[in-house]
Amino acid sequence: MASPGAGPGALRRFAHNRLALAGAALVALLALAALAGPLVVPAQADQQFPGEELSAPSWAHPLGTNQLGFDVLARLLAGGRASLLVALAATGLALAIALAVGLAAGYAGGWADAALMRLTDTFCAFPGILLAMVLVAVAGRPSLWLVFAALGATGWTGLARLVRAQVLVVRGAEYVEAARVLGLSPLRIALRHVLPNCLGPVAVAATLAVGSNILGEAGLSFLGLGVRDPFPSWGSMLADSRALFGDCPWLMLAPGLAITLAVFGFNLAGDGLRDALDPRAAAGSGAGRP
Repeated sequence: MASPGAGPGALRRFAHNRLALAGAALVALLALAALAGPLVVPAQADQQFPGEELSAPSWAHPLGTNQLGFDVLARLLAGGRASLLVALAATGLALAIALAVGLAAGYAGGWADAALMRLTDTFCAFPGILLAMVLVAVAGRPSLWLVFAALGATGWTGLARLVRAQVLVVRGAEYVEAARVLGLSPLRIALRHVLPNCLGPVAVAATLAVGSNILGEAGLSFLGLGVRDPFPSWGSMLADSRALFGDCPWLMLAPGLAITLAVFGFNLAGDGLRDALDPRAAAGSGAGRP
């Protein structure tokens, strides 16, 4: 059975939501720029230009150079690949954990539900930055993969609660009861009949979580817990330029604007997806009106 609001009607509602399309287009544009950057920008992210340190924006360097002579535009595009990859991977890890925990807790109920929710509460109290510090101490050096692990391992709790809430609603539906009467196994019922009908709100929350993870990666890298030179991320670019903002503002404005646009785009797309999957929300907000 399909999720309420899903299907061609949801796609049509999304396509008529101008803000949602603008958000999706913005995300696609940033991703395309990050992926195709090396084909367009002649400079490389780890290529230094001796004697051109802290150059102002010019034709040769559209966003200038930093204190080490690296081209800011090349590093911005390379940093986009790193930041977006970590945000998407962390969201994927968090979503996988949340689906497993939320589905098991909501469908099993009883002591399993209580135990899994207490585990969720425990992780809620565990700051991602603390986990990142522990992982860096164990690994011996900062890495974007450590940031991905820290964000994913601490960002699943809200999604798990949402999955559990959806499962509690769906598991009493008539088609689920019919599947039980037919003698289907609990695992098959959970995976084939319950889970697919819980994915609409979860997909919306996951889309919004990507934006949060972009901010999380930027914050951790700003503190020195991500990849360091010569490989950039937007957060590390902000950290490297904070002391030079007064004299060379372009060093901080470029990654700061990229982070803002990426988070804004994912939030617009997430809001549009929510309205598309819930026609009542779309009608209430006026989404899709010309």
